[in-house]
Amino acid sequence: MPMYLYKIQVVRPAMLTDGPTVEESDFTSQHFNYLKDLEQQGVVILAGRTQNDDYSSFGIVIFNAESDDAAQAIVDNDPVVKNRIMRAELYPYSIAIFNPDSVAK
Repeated sequence: MPMYLYKIQVVRPAMLTDGPTVEESDFTSQHFNYLKDLEQQGVVILAGRTQNDDYSSFGIVIFNAESDDAAQAIVDNDPVVKNRIMRAELYPYSIAIFNPDSVAK
């Protein structure tokens, strides 16, 4: 099954420095639950974000999908993307090296 990566960045950078609006907070919670559901279905492999609070901050989601169209649908249905809280870029992806024992907990 093909693997994909999507990169997301906030549309309003002040969300990271001044804090989210009520609407941004709500959609961000929905985003987390959306990804958690996909993870439990075996679709999402990894999701996370950088820890900086400036304009360059971003998140990534690595996931499996049946096709390019199915991958785009997953991105398009992410609540933060659908509601324009974050913009997304989708890429085909392949893991070259991974050691799960190296992941800090």
